[in-house]
Order: sequence, then C-alpha cells, then structure tokens
Amino acid sequence: MKDLLVRAGRPDELDAVESLLREASAWLASRSIDQWQYPPHRDRITEALERGVCFLAFEDGVPIATIQVDDFADPEFWTPEDRPDAALYVHRMAVTRTASGAGIGSLLLDWASERASAQGKRWLRLDAWKDNNGLHRFYKGAGFTLLRIVDLPHRRSGALFQRSTKSLADNSM
Repeated sequence: MKDLLVRAGRPDELDAVESLLREASAWLASRSIDQWQYPPHRDRITEALERGVCFLAFEDGVPIATIQVDDFADPEFWTPEDRPDAALYVHRMAVTRTASGAGIGSLLLDWASERASAQGKRWLRLDAWKDNNGLHRFYKGAGFTLLRIVDLPHRRSGALFQRSTKSLADNSM
C-alpha cells in the first residue's frame, strides 16, 4: 500500500461515494449476502458530504474507500443508557475490491477512532447487518466488542459494536 490520504468528501464527489457503495453491494450480492441490496441513499450521502462527515480515502489520487463518521446515534439502536453522546458512529464504510485485503478498512477504523478521541469521545460505535457473520468477525478482529443485537422487524441492521478510543491513544504513548 502506498500513501493513503483521507479527507472529507466534497458534494461534487457524490458519484465517487456512490460508486464505492454500489461496488460493495454487488460484491455482497455475489456472495449471497443481502446487505445493501438497494440503491445508495443519495439524499443521506449528499447531506453527509455537505456536513463534511463523509470521507474518502485516496491512493495515488484515486478514491479507494469511503466512510461516514459523525455523532448520529440511531435512536432505534442506541439507548440513553448507552450515553450516545460519548461516541462517534461509523456509517457506510466501503473499500473498493481492488484494494481489499490491504488493511484499508482497519486503517479507516483506526483513523475514525483517533478522530473520536480528538473530539473527547470515549467510544467508536457502529451497527452492522445482523446476519453478516464475516463482517462481525472483521469488526471483532479490529478490536470491537459486540454489545447486543437489536432485532427490529423493519431493520436488517442491528448488531451493535463499539471499541474504546482510549486503547488506541494509550498504545501510541
């Protein structure tokens, strides 16, 4: 892997973000995983780009990954007891297949943890598809703990993960 640049995406880069998400959707479908089998939510992505919370990772000037990191704690998943304001949340992370296996996803999660820590947040959190066990293994391997699975009939996501931002900061000292 060469130099990786992560920066906030611009509104005019909506197509790049959508392309990464569509590629991930097609790959998941090819593995008989029903996650993300709908068109990307252009309105949500556009809003995230405008707010500066949708990021692109570039290698040699080419976008190879996207991640959204913000303070939105989905109220259907995160309860007041979870102290939602103590965390930043990852949404819509995708890495192009040509860069898969290079550790880009783990690098992005570390980058997001550093971002959360810099904002005084104790946790980096995310919700994942309930039945994507491979994704669950990936997050556990990246230091996340499965807190619980929220089973709502109208939501396929609901596996709630978090990891401390402090452990990353402690390792760098």
